Amino acid sequence: MVTELDKMRNRVFCISWVLLCCCWSTRGEIFTSIGQMTDLIHTEKELVHSLREYIKAEESKLAAVKSWASKLDALTRLSTSDPEGYLAHPVNAYKLMKRLNTEWSELESLVLQNPSDGFIGNISVHRQYFPDAEDETGAAKALMRLQDTYQLDSEAFSKGKLPGVHSNAVLTVDDCFDMGKTAYNDADYYHAVLWFQQALKQLDDGEEAVVTKAEILDYLSYSVYQMGDIPRAIELTRRLVAVDPSHERAGGNLRYFERLLSKQLNEMNQAYQPASEEPIQLGTYTRPKDHLPERESYEALCRGEGLQMTEARRSRLFCRYQDGRGNPRLLLKPMKEEDEWDSPHIVRYLEMLSDEEIEKIKELAKPRLARATVRDPKTGVLTTANYRVSKSAWLEGEEDPVIERVNQRIEDITGLTVQTAELLQVANYGVGGQYEPHFDFSRRPFDISLKKEEPDAFKRLGTGNRLATFLNYMSDVEAGGATVFPDFGAAIWPRKGTSVFWYNLFRSGEGDYRTRHAACPVLVGSKWVSNKWIHERGQEFRRPCGLTEVD
Repeated sequence: MVTELDKMRNRVFCISWVLLCCCWSTRGEIFTSIGQMTDLIHTEKELVHSLREYIKAEESKLAAVKSWASKLDALTRLSTSDPEGYLAHPVNAYKLMKRLNTEWSELESLVLQNPSDGFIGNISVHRQYFPDAEDETGAAKALMRLQDTYQLDSEAFSKGKLPGVHSNAVLTVDDCFDMGKTAYNDADYYHAVLWFQQALKQLDDGEEAVVTKAEILDYLSYSVYQMGDIPRAIELTRRLVAVDPSHERAGGNLRYFERLLSKQLNEMNQAYQPASEEPIQLGTYTRPKDHLPERESYEALCRGEGLQMTEARRSRLFCRYQDGRGNPRLLLKPMKEEDEWDSPHIVRYLEMLSDEEIEKIKELAKPRLARATVRDPKTGVLTTANYRVSKSAWLEGEEDPVIERVNQRIEDITGLTVQTAELLQVANYGVGGQYEPHFDFSRRPFDISLKKEEPDAFKRLGTGNRLATFLNYMSDVEAGGATVFPDFGAAIWPRKGTSVFWYNLFRSGEGDYRTRHAACPVLVGSKWVSNKWIHERGQEFRRPCGLTEVD
């Protein structure tokens, strides 16, 4: 039986998690939430207004100074033509004294006025909320993440050509060069080559830029060398020498590359082959492998490729009305339930949340959004990670009747108690926001599949493992943002107001490793979700144990 102590322990755990999230959230993470980035749009509009006011003030000041100059110019022409005759008139003598003593002082004060004070003050007030260098780097890496996941070449990005989207958003030569620099500084030469090449192409096409061709060729040639393409590195360095014969590194690099290539050809007993004349593009070089073993299958599912939904499987999927096994709150208005997958069983509930409920949840969450965290498998400590890029907040049922109502609805639909569940987590995915393949449940302290110790993430909560996941989609997404399951090739696309539900554990309490899933990067749009992680304790008679490990 669930006691008030259990509820209090659960609340303390989740609030502690919130505080830890906030502690790990820094200014360098604004880009992870579209919800918070909208504030920057309004801030920029206010600054533009302030800038125009400053321009008006400067123009008014300049007009006054010009008026003074015209009047004094006429006076000095007259006075200098016959100084003694001019000063012979007492009025002229008086006015000269007055001008030099008073009016020139007034003019001095006018010139010394600084209309920029208001503008500078306004910027200073807002600067604390501005993105910093880490934000800019994060946004650049997000574009590269989208480029990889959805197989978009740099030219498509630079011209704003995204799947199904027509936009005037373009990247200039300097933007592309800066993208390349971000990758270069991170020793990511694969992406550096793609973006330096795009910058060079746009410059060759006649686009004006601050960065020079020599600078681009310098970075591009070295990046190509790092990718192991020495013939092309030589060809690019020769172009650099032709553009800037006095370049401090070009001559030395060229000689080094030529010696290196000659040595390699001699060792392999091969003849010299000139570099390919084909431009560098997506697919010219192989992307280096990373930490994620299922990277290719995961990204293919995000693109809608590699889906394992066969006709035979589709024939086993049904839709039905769900009344929560006769739950009185669902008898008059049962939920519409659709099968999304047969095994493991994943279902979608239609019209789970109303637009009004969604807006209230977002309203409550926005002020608290903090960079989402994950548990370090080695230490069990919450930390931010590049494979989870979003912002999240946790909401208690007592905060608002809407949260209490949603929690009750989840309990009615699933038949599982939410008294031991975690608080409702709300997440907003911004530019390139994602959560790479992961398990929702905590694996056992020693998991044979991991071959290492893993801390029990929920031990101090005292409510057991995460039995099930109830995921609410609170927005439609223009492109990207699917929930995918690489193990069995399923992709579930966000539909506002709907929810999906699955069990993370078998009835035996063992983890169902097939439920490893991911939130694909958002390509275009803003993705809002909320989820309820339902725990084992309190479900003993609601979902009894099975007779085998995989029941």
